[in-house]
Amino acid sequence: MRCKYLVAAVSIGLMAGPLPAQSVKAGIDAWQRADYASAIAIWRPLAEKGDADAAFNLGQAYRLGRGVAINLGLAKTWFERAAGSGHVDAQTTLGLMLFQNGDQAAGLKWLKQSAEQGEPRALLVYGTALYNGDGVTQDRVLGYAYVSRAAAQGLAPARDTLAQLDELMPVADRQKGIALAQAKAKVAPPPSSKPSKPARIAQSKPPTPKHISVPPAATGPANGGWRIQLGAFSQRGSAEALYQRLSGKAALAGRSPFYVRSGAMTRLQVGPFASKAAAAAACRSLGAACFAVPAK
Repeated sequence: MRCKYLVAAVSIGLMAGPLPAQSVKAGIDAWQRADYASAIAIWRPLAEKGDADAAFNLGQAYRLGRGVAINLGLAKTWFERAAGSGHVDAQTTLGLMLFQNGDQAAGLKWLKQSAEQGEPRALLVYGTALYNGDGVTQDRVLGYAYVSRAAAQGLAPARDTLAQLDELMPVADRQKGIALAQAKAKVAPPPSSKPSKPARIAQSKPPTPKHISVPPAATGPANGGWRIQLGAFSQRGSAEALYQRLSGKAALAGRSPFYVRSGAMTRLQVGPFASKAAAAAACRSLGAACFAVPAK
């Protein structure tokens, strides 16, 4: 029966002429119905022709394993194609993915580009790297400016990081950072990618959504079954002091400390991480003596 329908469809197609190309929005509609295979079938030819939104969506599909098997290599390829066209969300997602997987230099390159266009997740991670001098030349005032811009956009981990920086930095440096943030916000180019969420129904002309948005866990509520252990101490205060010194690191953004009692010792663990590999990559990024442990 299926073959008969296929022949009929082909016949109708021949009589009617070539079918018009589907739009990225049609793929979004299919994705939102959980018809992932149809969404991918719509996006793939558009992405191959250079549509950055379609390429970004394909990258998301391969990263999430929806409609296709998870393939981070192909996800990276499609993200790179979109990011190279100036797609801000692709630059951010690619940068965070590389950063979390231990390729700090490549990740920061993309995060810098999206941060310069005002993307809050990129502003937080790149700003924290600037403050700490992790993979980039240290510039604490500029780092404060980037983090404050992310916090001003409502990003919760950025607000937490900014509160820590407010305790660590002199007032004069913070004032310089705020002035720099305001100046950069005025000259930042408008993002080249469209909003990922439809506007509210109350608006007369809601913008058409052009891409799906699933922020990586580094800047949102993290989940997973792994943590990193940074040490064991006879006094809990020593564990808390170490966490305070390291908490501004980009690798720990969006994650929480755990003070695990073991006899007379307190173990400092931070997490969660989605996998052992992600936890190990965070250890390498921190440059501190630590190792991955299962969360209990």
